[in-house]
Amino acid sequence: MQRLYRDASLSAVVAGFVAVLVGFTSSVAIVFAAAQALGANAAQTASWIWALGLGMGLTSLVLSLRYREPVLTAWSTPGAALIAATQGIGLPEATGAFLVCALLITVAGYSGLFERLMGRIPMAIAAALLAGVLARFALDAVLAARTAPGLVVAMALAFLAGRRWWPRYAVPGVLVAGIVVAAAQGGLHLGAVEAGWATPVFTLPVFSLGALVGVGLPLFVVTMASQNLPGVAAQRASGYQTPVSPVVGATGLASLLLAPFGGYALNLAAITAAICMGREAHEDPARRYVASAAAGVFYIALGLAGGAVAGLLAAFPRELVVAVAGLALLGTIAGGLASALKDEHHRDAALLTFVVTLSGLTLAGIGSAFWGVVAGGVALASQRRT
Repeated sequence: MQRLYRDASLSAVVAGFVAVLVGFTSSVAIVFAAAQALGANAAQTASWIWALGLGMGLTSLVLSLRYREPVLTAWSTPGAALIAATQGIGLPEATGAFLVCALLITVAGYSGLFERLMGRIPMAIAAALLAGVLARFALDAVLAARTAPGLVVAMALAFLAGRRWWPRYAVPGVLVAGIVVAAAQGGLHLGAVEAGWATPVFTLPVFSLGALVGVGLPLFVVTMASQNLPGVAAQRASGYQTPVSPVVGATGLASLLLAPFGGYALNLAAITAAICMGREAHEDPARRYVASAAAGVFYIALGLAGGAVAGLLAAFPRELVVAVAGLALLGTIAGGLASALKDEHHRDAALLTFVVTLSGLTLAGIGSAFWGVVAGGVALASQRRT
């Protein structure tokens, strides 16, 4: 605790808050849609937020303090989209499929299979993958100026001023500037904030072959390929060598415990983790773990407070969230591109990985992060053969 107190900083805590803000507001609607597609009622849907918030918070907090490196977890957004598209499967059957998926993630993590796979991916490919995943947020920040030009321009000016005069507090300055401008424009919707604690609701799992094939196995594949793979790439590209096997295994174990309450799948974060791993969190890489630990505390509050915290985060206008995410990630994007392209022998493969990942391509229900690595790997193998 003494070291945590010594390493703590305002910039790291704000980076953790921004990570939670971006992670929650960007995909919570998909989680709600997934719960409703399975026939969940209001209490069961609130239980999902309780389970996911608690799971992300505890794993992020414990793993960050355990390894003293920024380890941030998240719910599986592509997994939620997959569940939302499911038809004919009820919540008990889906819960059984969630448990099977969690068991597979646990085995893939603790057995070392996933870590051995990640060890075969060159650093240039991992850096290009990270840059491709994050660049979309920078583009969205620019496009947000079409609907809220005053807000976005004010936040951009605050970012430039912050980088010039107080680099450590550039992102906090952007967030404060955005809140002030949004409030002046009447863009903060605080009426949605309601006090109340979330209550967990247990769903007795039912195991069926149809749910296993239709939900469990696809959920495992998209979570590992579209979430854990770029999550590890983000750590490697930022210079962190956090052990992959116990961390991925821990997310699977947490999912296994929380699945009956709605914690359908937890995994390593990539986009929000990059916010905690960048210079904006702290100039000293050894002290950036405080950002992900702070994010863990915010996620726990999100899960316990339920509607109150959800309403608070939902009060921010979309353009504010998009702009602060894009600006906070600029340094990480630049570092990823620099690392990806510095080696001439890997340059073509890295550039192909970046382009395919940035495209947002989805094939067979698997997102562009996986296909970017495939494209880069094929290009690299072709060069070596030549």
